[in-house]
Amino acid sequence: MTAVLAIGSHPDDIELGCGGTLARHVPSGDDVYMLVITTGEAGPSIVSARVREQLAAAEILGVPRGRLFRGELPDGRVSNYELDLVHTIERAITQTQAEVVYSHGNLDSHQDNRAVAEATWGAARQARRVLCYDSPSSHSFNPSVFVDITSTVDKKCEALNAHSSQVGNSTMASTSLVMTQAGYRGFQARVEAAEGFMPHRLLLDV
Repeated sequence: MTAVLAIGSHPDDIELGCGGTLARHVPSGDDVYMLVITTGEAGPSIVSARVREQLAAAEILGVPRGRLFRGELPDGRVSNYELDLVHTIERAITQTQAEVVYSHGNLDSHQDNRAVAEATWGAARQARRVLCYDSPSSHSFNPSVFVDITSTVDKKCEALNAHSSQVGNSTMASTSLVMTQAGYRGFQARVEAAEGFMPHRLLLDV
């Protein structure tokens, strides 16, 4: 059994980037936690709705509300709070004793995502596996590690659909595009559907 922590800047980031992978961890007996740094208040919905959507999405993936943490930093201005951000991630890693950490990559056009990526690298300096996931705002993302999500891609889409305020108002939160991407990553990994990751650190158990 392994402690796993997924980190996202905004509600729905984790579902888009590694929702299918988290849904694979849960039935394997791993302890899965989620840390969402902002409430997404700069997006097309009110905070209370986005919080409810995030709770619903986490439960669909098999993550109970007691394992969903919120950072409560300001949406769009996370990079202005670098030290608070690092400490927020450090506290989550310490509390969960996470050995596997999923987070944003730094090759991203969204400033919050870049800040979270770099803060994670510092905060997770003792974690054995730190993997960066893809997001709709990523660029030059070339994964070399893949997880087969053939059995969980539908659950990934269901969790994303729980973020109804985003799915209805943002082309980036699109289940059809998620399915297209999962199929392409699956083609790369020689399976039906996959999520791809760029490893920051990957300790192999041999």
